[in-house]
Amino acid sequence: MKSSLYLCLLLLGLQVRGQHRSNLNDEQQEQKTLHFPEDHSQAEGENLAHVKIVSSNSDFAFRFYKQVREEGDNKNIFFSPLSISTAFAMLCLGAKSNTLNQLHKGLAFNLTEIEEQEIHEGFQHVLRLLNDPHQEFQLSMGNGLFIDDRLKLLQKFLDDVTNFYHSEPMYSNFQNSSEALKEINKYIETKTHGKIVDLLKGLDADTVMVLVNYIFFKGYWEKPFNNLSTRDYDFKLDDKNSVKVKMMHHSKVFNVHRDENLSCWVVEIPYKGTASALFILPDEGTMKQVEDALLEETLSNWMQSLKKRKIYLDLPKFSISGSYNVKSLFAKMGVTEVFSDQADLSGVAENTLLKVSKAIHKAMVDVSENGTEAAAATVIELVPLSAEIPPPPHITFDRPFLMIIAEKSTHSILFIGKIVNPAAKEE
Repeated sequence: MKSSLYLCLLLLGLQVRGQHRSNLNDEQQEQKTLHFPEDHSQAEGENLAHVKIVSSNSDFAFRFYKQVREEGDNKNIFFSPLSISTAFAMLCLGAKSNTLNQLHKGLAFNLTEIEEQEIHEGFQHVLRLLNDPHQEFQLSMGNGLFIDDRLKLLQKFLDDVTNFYHSEPMYSNFQNSSEALKEINKYIETKTHGKIVDLLKGLDADTVMVLVNYIFFKGYWEKPFNNLSTRDYDFKLDDKNSVKVKMMHHSKVFNVHRDENLSCWVVEIPYKGTASALFILPDEGTMKQVEDALLEETLSNWMQSLKKRKIYLDLPKFSISGSYNVKSLFAKMGVTEVFSDQADLSGVAENTLLKVSKAIHKAMVDVSENGTEAAAATVIELVPLSAEIPPPPHITFDRPFLMIIAEKSTHSILFIGKIVNPAAKEE
């Protein structure tokens, strides 16, 4: 069959929510510190293929962030780099020739350092760890493959996407596009716990397959914010404008680093379990400097430099989302052929020439102190009267800042965000 049919790719990242849970003591907190990506190879039972993809996934995350930043001037940014890289790595199973080379390069995989098989084994290991039902936070990640009844997939591709990427193959009648659309949107709504509804507005007439990647994360702060301390505060959008936000407050011990070279504060706020949120507050006028320095090496240096110290912390509550045309962003990163008539996805289906027609990504984040649960209890803390030298720094996130959510056991960056306006309405 010579006519070019379309492969529609959908990518989803979802929700992070800080909720109330009981505090851990300082010794427990110290054990929970997220130091990555150093010393992966010493981790018990570590998967070598997984170790090899860590660096590439981090490189891709920051490259993609910088591309998004160029397009989203002065707007909130939030996306899941792991969701995007996982979906396109899965597509690599059916790609060949220059199409495959471009995908590998775009995803920051160097085949002189890692074999193609190891890429997929690495993602297989990450997915297995992230979907562990015994974790102390709620995290699920997976892939759905909606296939037109008329499309005959190659058995090897079907076996590989199922084995490596835990993909669920589902057959639909794409000739009845409205019904197929309803099935796909229902699947997305279910997998995202009702957070993303009717995301797809329509399907191209020639669509024969839709790939859905979803990631859902719900975390609980180890040291919850007391909602009784939350107050109205001015968040500076720029030199002249500000918005009112609900500012949460903490005066506890956190892992903190002051980066004098980049002129920013780095505060790690751990979730219960093996995930942490890293909040980066650039000094006024230094946001671009910090963003330009976002590299795996920078993140690793921050993590290794974190020290426990008491701080007065002010962090706004916020709920933001981001929607992205991955096709256009990838084109600017040199990945073009998979979207063109020159695409070689001959490893996907029998007798059908395919290309990717759409690739979209939507992610949401909701960060709060979970006031409803916290309001039912009263906590009184007594500390010795003493002259602290030096006094605890007061770190107030009252201007644009960055956020990175990472998972320790897989050394994975789950989400990256830039909060320019915490009060902005969700898209």
